[in-house]
Amino acid sequence: MRSTVLAVLLGVFIGCGGGGGNNDVPDSSPPGDGNTTPDAPPIPEGFTRLIGRTWTIPAGKEIYRCVRITLTEDTYLTNIRAQAPAGTHHTVLSITQPGDNANGADGEQNCQVNSLGRVMLYASGVGTEPLDFPTDVGIKIAAGQQIHLNLHLFNATDSAIEGDSAILVKQSATPPPTLAEMVFAGKFVFSIPGNGQPTNVVGGCTANSNFKLFAVWPHMHQIATHQKFELIRGGNTMVLHDKPFQFAEQNYYLQSPEVSVQSGDQIRVTCTFVNNTGSPIGFGDSSNKEMCFSGMYRYPATASNLFQCTDTGGFGF
Repeated sequence: MRSTVLAVLLGVFIGCGGGGGNNDVPDSSPPGDGNTTPDAPPIPEGFTRLIGRTWTIPAGKEIYRCVRITLTEDTYLTNIRAQAPAGTHHTVLSITQPGDNANGADGEQNCQVNSLGRVMLYASGVGTEPLDFPTDVGIKIAAGQQIHLNLHLFNATDSAIEGDSAILVKQSATPPPTLAEMVFAGKFVFSIPGNGQPTNVVGGCTANSNFKLFAVWPHMHQIATHQKFELIRGGNTMVLHDKPFQFAEQNYYLQSPEVSVQSGDQIRVTCTFVNNTGSPIGFGDSSNKEMCFSGMYRYPATASNLFQCTDTGGFGF
């Protein structure tokens, strides 16, 4: 079982196509005359382009494309949004470290679902809106650190498509008083019966430190119907999120006021699915498989493993 988990552990996010991706497809045949470059939309006022790349997807293909850059100065992010034209089914921004699946020379690469750094900065799915951090809170990327953008691209049409996907940010010129991080709570190992009945998958962890939680990001796939996020302390349960899930509206939910989590608290994520396929569905990166996660933005940052609050406990890193 652990070898199975390890094979998909880094490829956790937002699969939206029909399979695991086809990375043998060259990215050198744009539609039209073959010499065009897709035009990027105007960057919203106050934002700058942190990282991104253009791409081309042949008809009916699903691919992963990545890009890495090394920052030359300390950078502090206070707002993040994805530039995600049609065909972009996820963006995952992370910091690389020696030995992980994302580490390598700067530049663009054909890549795989598990090409991710160990420290998560941001993730988006279909319909994700911009994320504003609380006042005096931000994320630091230190000078000399390499950031890595993984794009899951899927073309369900009968013609090639092209685009320009990127991460746009607002930055602070000075260090924010508080630095934040993103980790995930949920479950890897489960099977949803194909009997058409609502099925709950429950994951989470016991908090091993004190922190402030300021946003949650439910992430599941196409047969998901609902997610609940709870904090349990002693005999008391606080519900932080309890809403139907829409695959096309994967938004961040800000917690106001921010939630104080104490070491020893139980974090519980309950994902509800209805599987009408007649066959069991388990965990996987494709939207024909499922996931049960809630991203947690919290502070202070501790460079935690992004899967710390799951049934793997971050195994594989």
